[in-house]
Amino acid sequence: MPASPAPAATDDGLPAGRTATVTAVGHFLPERCLTNADLEGMVDTSDEWIQKRTGIRERRILRDPEKATSYMATRAAEELLDKRGLAAEELDAIVVGTVTPDMFYPSTACLVQDELGATGAFGYDVSAACSGFLYALGAGAGHVASGQCEKVLVIGADKMSSIVDYTDRSTCILFGDGAGAVLLEPSRDGHGLRDMHQRVDGSEWENLCQPGGGSRQPPTHQSLDRRDHFLKQNGRPVFKQAVQRMAEASLTVMQRNDLTPEDVDYLVPHQANRRIIEATAHQMGLPLEKAMMNIGEYGNTTAATLPLCLHDWEADLRKGDRLILTTFGGGYTWGAGLLTWAYDGTEGHAAGEQEEASAGR
Repeated sequence: MPASPAPAATDDGLPAGRTATVTAVGHFLPERCLTNADLEGMVDTSDEWIQKRTGIRERRILRDPEKATSYMATRAAEELLDKRGLAAEELDAIVVGTVTPDMFYPSTACLVQDELGATGAFGYDVSAACSGFLYALGAGAGHVASGQCEKVLVIGADKMSSIVDYTDRSTCILFGDGAGAVLLEPSRDGHGLRDMHQRVDGSEWENLCQPGGGSRQPPTHQSLDRRDHFLKQNGRPVFKQAVQRMAEASLTVMQRNDLTPEDVDYLVPHQANRRIIEATAHQMGLPLEKAMMNIGEYGNTTAATLPLCLHDWEADLRKGDRLILTTFGGGYTWGAGLLTWAYDGTEGHAAGEQEEASAGR
């Protein structure tokens, strides 16, 4: 049997098969701002200490106890649909990356689907801690690239304030609440998600986990007294692993796609710690100005960090830009992906800024 002909190449040398490309971005951030000065009155810490070690100045907190992760995810999705001029009924699937679901079941995706009125969509959650959005992006892209779906909504959202112990100064300074979303649609011009490298290693799970609440340790008076239902982190080994794994995964994707540091337009790193981002960029051979960073304003929003970066830099992105997305989270989970941007983002970003200003945020 004769071999199949190789696919034609696009103008930039990429193969012209069906790929999943980002066509719109949305976001949501709560109004309440928790500053380092606020934390000084809650735990033994200081603005100088926090900024020196993390780069964080403030973070957003969803204070309303009746509003959870699905609320933020839905608001981000609504902004995205409005910018794209798309009705919710046109969505084929909703994939939500989160480690703070409203409840174990139904999934957060089910709640978002209902509130949006996305009556034609199926959906599910991806639990990979801070890697949740990247893993969800890979899953959503697979639905599009395979031909199963035409329009997939991928959301990263976390209400970290619901699982942060505000008496633990080592963790409460790090996290904030927020949501970001992207729309994936098919493309044949070579743009979109070109490659993905993902890994897990459960051998050190106790260094970054939420021990209480699952079937291993259901809620009891004793588990509540031990504060086992809050996030626990052993910072030193997590820091070391995050730098090593994010850099390794990013370099793997670059090497597989014959990319030099000069070929990479932006690094989109998980926003866990400014020093981690700096070290990752350095190991990749990238100047720091190529690394997207908004950790100073938002803190670590877990699964929301990558899409929030894409939203904040949308105005600067141009069609054909090569982005390396990379992340590391509890589990451990980590990975990197190569995303070729599909549109000039100025118009969409301006619309987002208008909406944000009208909302008073």
